Amino acid sequence: MSNRAKVAVGGVAVGALLLLFLPFWAAVLVMVGVPVGAYLLLDPSQRKRLRRVSRKELGR
Repeated sequence: MSNRAKVAVGGVAVGALLLLFLPFWAAVLVMVGVPVGAYLLLDPSQRKRLRRVSRKELGR
């Protein structure tokens, strides 16, 4: 199994656990808020590079 597949499986597992133990709105807030927060922590040059790179190249 590739590293990307392991990360995807882990993300689904964490999302399912959050839905079980938190109210729906709180779980959705965490699942959406963490990636948005990580994006906002990037430097402007890193954001520009991230927007420029295609999705296939992100895992490299």
